[in-house]
Amino acid sequence: MQRIDVTYLNRDDVAALALTDDEIINAVEEALRAQGLGQTVIETRVHLVPESSDKGHFNVLRGVVKPLGVAGVKVVGDFVDNYKVDLPSEVAVLNLFDPVTGVPKAFIDATAITDMRTGAVTAIGAKYLARKDCKVLGHIGARGTAYWNVRLLDHLYDFDEIRVHSRRPESREAFGARLSADLGKPVRVVDNWHDCLAGADIMVEASRLPEPKPLFLTDWVKKGAFVVPYGTMSAVELSLTDIMDKVVVDDWGQCKPGRPFGSLRRHVDEGKVTEQTLHAEMGQIVAGHKPGRERDDETNLFWHRGLSTTDIALGWALMVKARDRGLGQTLRFA
Repeated sequence: MQRIDVTYLNRDDVAALALTDDEIINAVEEALRAQGLGQTVIETRVHLVPESSDKGHFNVLRGVVKPLGVAGVKVVGDFVDNYKVDLPSEVAVLNLFDPVTGVPKAFIDATAITDMRTGAVTAIGAKYLARKDCKVLGHIGARGTAYWNVRLLDHLYDFDEIRVHSRRPESREAFGARLSADLGKPVRVVDNWHDCLAGADIMVEASRLPEPKPLFLTDWVKKGAFVVPYGTMSAVELSLTDIMDKVVVDDWGQCKPGRPFGSLRRHVDEGKVTEQTLHAEMGQIVAGHKPGRERDDETNLFWHRGLSTTDIALGWALMVKARDRGLGQTLRFA
């Protein structure tokens, strides 16, 4: 059998490669476009719950991005109390494979990939579904993905005001300080959901609730706003989708009835969000098959669960950059 080598990129390698904001957004947008053009395979994620869902679980995501010629499987742990042992709440690994032979190509620390691709999908959602003149961002949550939500949204919009909130004071203060330093502008840290979200042009809910609880009130959403709720447990009211002109998801297969978790889980289970009432999947909009925002007064919602194909696209972008820069390790597989 011919020799098989695998590229290994650890956390330090990923950090040293330092994908730019545009590199991140472009890689993820191309993966979404491929999805919209029918050039991907996306298997519905599966979950492994070691003890109870309120303590944490593993997500297993699988897919193929045909234009890149690569398949991938990501396993990401999502454990809410990891901060108590100085670990991120989400820790992930990504395996890349040749989709023709099944031969492994790479093993990558995907913790940062998970954060970056989530922020990129949020930002791309805004690019196509939010008003072009958005000036105020309200963001709930301070976990790893939250940083990239705010950073990449601000990269596209250069907000006049950014408001952030999370449950633990020390977490939200540190989050606000980091964002302010990295973005070079003030970030307003608030101690309640209302002051963070009410009247914002873009409203992102990335909370970490142990169980569903309606803390994000529909009355706070102004006409023409763009709303992104993606907490594992729902924090929104059942009435939220009633005021939306367009409801968009990343992949209906992962949102439809019978799937666990998700911000709009009750909306789906009770028939308020169906395949028929959806405006589109985001890939269809990026590929030009469905329109994005068409009027300034549209109030739009984007619910994304996380796509294996966006992880794969970012992993591949890191692989290409690592080869150019001579970073990473080559491991003998066979």
